Amino acid sequence: MTQAPPKPASRAGRNLPAAIAVGLGLLGVLLLCLFVREEAFVVLALLATSGALWEFARAVGTRGVMVPLLPLWVGNAGILVSAYTAGPGAMLVAFFLTAGGVLVWRVLDGGGPDAVRDACAGILASAYVSFLAGFAVLLLTEDRGPWLVLTLVLCAVANDTGGYIAGVLVGRHPMAPSISPKKSWEGAGGSLVLAAAVGVGLALLALDAPWWVGLVLGAGAVVTATVGDLSESLLKRDLGLKDMGTLLPGHGGILDRLDSLLMTAPASYLLLTTFVG
Repeated sequence: MTQAPPKPASRAGRNLPAAIAVGLGLLGVLLLCLFVREEAFVVLALLATSGALWEFARAVGTRGVMVPLLPLWVGNAGILVSAYTAGPGAMLVAFFLTAGGVLVWRVLDGGGPDAVRDACAGILASAYVSFLAGFAVLLLTEDRGPWLVLTLVLCAVANDTGGYIAGVLVGRHPMAPSISPKKSWEGAGGSLVLAAAVGVGLALLALDAPWWVGLVLGAGAVVTATVGDLSESLLKRDLGLKDMGTLLPGHGGILDRLDSLLMTAPASYLLLTTFVG
């Protein structure tokens, strides 16, 4: 009896209903945190980044790198709370204290080349996750802070969504096939169109800013979010992983969802505080 040929894999490459449901749920939680009580957003950021640090430590642990999580979690709280209560200078000091704490903690646990390697990985995790996330918290402290944070998030999400839709429908030319084979130049065009539209809409309707500010925000988000996505894809490829985790159905792990947001946060902080704040 002849077997039917296997069905071709969906170009979507993910559980789309689950991804949409989780994405809408996360957006709802974000809106509640931002517009009901601002401190709740700091707590949400703390939980998300702590989970991302855990995923990072577990991922590099597959290659024998032991990242000291406890000082990273303590430092993560210090960085985000310092950003909210005392501003950029205090956030930077908290990051340096975290780096020093990670190094001392790992050396006390045993010296040698492995300790240096593990401490460097821990400091990288703190810079990549905690320090970059601190810029989103800094935005919250500005005038119209909740709207500024929402602009950062929605522009980055529009980049991902526009790129995903255009890539699935018309993607033909890979952007970086050795790093992320599914990311295409056509998808980048879709990212630019949707992110620019979202940026312009928010600039006019929520930020009381000229339309061109929204265009700059959207275009900037496309560049930074793409760099963030490709950077995490490169890390996963080096580690031999498909996703950094499985906590978010249809999305992978927390860090898989945060990768574009983390790189977009400092650029959005600079642009928004310059042209809007």
